[in-house]
Amino acid sequence: MSAVEIIELTKDYPYGFWRRRFRRALDHLNLSVEAGEVFGLLGPNGAGKTTTLKLLLRLIYPTAGTARILGYSIDDIEVHRRVGYLPEAPYFYDYLTAWEFLEYCGQLAGLSRMLCRQRVGELIDRLSLRGVEHVGLRKYSRGMLQRVGLAQALLNDPEVVFLDEPVLGLDPVGRREVRDLILELRARGKTVFLATHILPDVEMLCDRVAILNQGRLHGLGTLGEILKLAVEGIEVQLGRVSAPLLEELARQADHVHTAGDKVTVRLRAEGALDAVLDAVRRHGARLEAVTPIRRSLEDYFFEQFGSERVPDLQERA
Repeated sequence: MSAVEIIELTKDYPYGFWRRRFRRALDHLNLSVEAGEVFGLLGPNGAGKTTTLKLLLRLIYPTAGTARILGYSIDDIEVHRRVGYLPEAPYFYDYLTAWEFLEYCGQLAGLSRMLCRQRVGELIDRLSLRGVEHVGLRKYSRGMLQRVGLAQALLNDPEVVFLDEPVLGLDPVGRREVRDLILELRARGKTVFLATHILPDVEMLCDRVAILNQGRLHGLGTLGEILKLAVEGIEVQLGRVSAPLLEELARQADHVHTAGDKVTVRLRAEGALDAVLDAVRRHGARLEAVTPIRRSLEDYFFEQFGSERVPDLQERA
C-alpha cells in the first residue's frame, strides 16, 4: 500500500474584486509515495509545492481531485493522528516556552500526560534545545523556532512526516542534524514527504523526487532516471605543477584552472585522460583526485527553469 496517493489533485485560487478570475496553482497532479521512502517535492518558487502539502493536510480544499494517506481519504480527520507536519514558516504562541508549547501539542494529539512528557524530553534532547526549553519562544532565533517546529511534527511518532522547507533558517550544524534525523526516520520505516529548495540535501536524502513547475508535474522517479546521469567529462586535481607541465596541460585539456598551488584540469573526452596522466608522471606532479563530472540537480533546474518567469494570471471560465 502506498503511504501517499495523489489523484488528479487540482487547486485554483481566486483573485480580483469586480471581475472574479482564477489562478491555477496545481493542475491535475498524480503521484504515489511508497511507505518507508524519503520523497522529495521540488520546483521553483510558485511551483505548487506548499499548495500540495496544504491540500494533503486539509488546510485548504481542492478544486478537483483527491488523495489518500495510509489508505485514508484526506477527508477523514482520523489520519491526522498518524501524520506530522512542519509548515514552511511556523509561527507559535510566543508567550509560551518550548516545553509548554510541545506539551500543549502533545495534548492536542491525544497523548497521555506521562507519554507526552517523555516524548517532549526526548525531542528536546534530539533537536539540541536542552537548556532553553523553559525560555519564552519570543526570544528564540529563526533557527531555534524551526527546531521547535520539527519537534512538534514528531511528537506523536507519526508514520508519515510532511516537511515544508525543514532546514530553512538553520545554520550548517542544524542542517546536518536535520539530515541525520530524516535518515533516522527512514531507517525506522517512516515515510518522509519533503518539499524543499535545497538541492544538495535532496541529492543526499531522497529515494525519489517529483519536480513541479507552474502546478504541473515535470518529472518523477529517482534522480538517476530524471537526470540521466551519464559521465559528461573528467576533472583532474593536481599539486606541485611546474610551469612546463602547466603549458602542456593547457594544450591537452579543455579547461585549466589554477588556485594557489592547486591546479584543476577538465577533460571532455575520456581518451585524453591517459595523455594527461602520462604528462603528470613525467613532470613529477602530485595527482590528488580524478573525478567523473555528472549532471547535477542544480544543472537540471537551471536548464529547465532558469530563464522562466512566473506566468501572467489567467482567467478561467
